Amino acid sequence: MAGGYLTTHVLDTARGQPAAGLAVDLWRLENGTRQMLAQARTNADGRTVAPLIAPGKLAVGQYELVFHAGDYLRAQGHGDGVLFLDEIPIRFGLADGDAHYHVPLLLSPYGYSTYRGS
Repeated sequence: MAGGYLTTHVLDTARGQPAAGLAVDLWRLENGTRQMLAQARTNADGRTVAPLIAPGKLAVGQYELVFHAGDYLRAQGHGDGVLFLDEIPIRFGLADGDAHYHVPLLLSPYGYSTYRGS
């Protein structure tokens, strides 16, 4: 793919499987404001069908992914009441407008991790 773009995926580490059906929002942060750029839901492979930022559309700057983990975890039978994790915001900076950035989420009911993937 030509030009920079952004992708994500979510793995349910408690089940050892992709987290299918998890809602994800992408925001751009600029001058103290948030602008919604995309909303998606993960597929059976735990990935969004299309990049959250399409090739050639990535702008250098600050972003936030919000993973709606609570809805997903409830659907997996992890409780009706208050969950330890609900919405998980990941704020990050993209410095190269021509690069592929991949921000995955490894999720369990009581913890998560992320990293810059490939």
